[in-house]
Amino acid sequence: MKVQCLIIGSGPAGYTAAIYTSRAGISNVLVEGHQPGGQLTTTTTIENFPGFPEGIDGFGLMQNMRQQAINVGATVQSGVVKSIDLSKRPFVAVLDDESTVEADSVVIATGASAKYLGLPDEKKYAGQGVSACATCDGFFYRKRNVAVVGGGDTACEEATYLSNLCRKVYMIVRKDHLRAQAAMQQRVADRDNIEVIYNANTVGLFGEDGVEGAHLVINRGEPNETTRDIAVDGFFLAIGHRPNTAFLDGQLTVDEQGYIVTDKESTATSVEGVFAAGDVADPHYRQAIAAAGSGCRAALDVEHFLNNQ
Repeated sequence: MKVQCLIIGSGPAGYTAAIYTSRAGISNVLVEGHQPGGQLTTTTTIENFPGFPEGIDGFGLMQNMRQQAINVGATVQSGVVKSIDLSKRPFVAVLDDESTVEADSVVIATGASAKYLGLPDEKKYAGQGVSACATCDGFFYRKRNVAVVGGGDTACEEATYLSNLCRKVYMIVRKDHLRAQAAMQQRVADRDNIEVIYNANTVGLFGEDGVEGAHLVINRGEPNETTRDIAVDGFFLAIGHRPNTAFLDGQLTVDEQGYIVTDKESTATSVEGVFAAGDVADPHYRQAIAAAGSGCRAALDVEHFLNNQ
């Protein structure tokens, strides 16, 4: 298959890029990846995406975007891009069924996966109290008790955000100190309803129809090891994200965290004709509306690039 634009990854960034390139008359194919629709398909009600005053189900929102892309002419294909050669144009991608796609331009919108502790209970309670995005889901825990796992800047930021909504916020920190910068630590210290539990490891969650609490081990492996259960309705992971870029095999410039580096004025990457949109190039915002906006920008950048060839 030969197209003008290959879009790798779905979710708000990928589908938006597909909508805009299609409406510009650019032939394209969008390869949906391991999780068609991206992380939002595992989210319940989304209340902060503009245009839905009553909120909308995450899976439903992604289905709407997918259908809109198809309606305006995008080719949406299931499958995973295993590898891609960015050394020359047209770029050549190999899919998991061994088929290939040749493209004059590429939009990478593969997102970033939240890091989890690896507990079976995290999967058991996915969408029932376990979350990796306080900004996305914190609103549902107003005046309730929650826990945030992590001790870095992100964890402190999430805990501070949740402290404005929740009755009590526990920070579960593996070490005996916070790794966050001093200003972030001070924000946590200034909140009366944040309790930091140091030297703590979560070993399990419990609850009947959702998370009702967490089992902790304090000072694990030490002579003074103890256990503690905390009652929480929400369990937020804030231990980082991993950009989904392994298939690129180091062909694009990335930052120290692995996020694709783009030009400050556009979505262009270090390889001419290759653009990045959404969470795979965004270590800061990680919001659906921001991803959709960057998908629009990437499509406009593709149009400009192709017109100048």
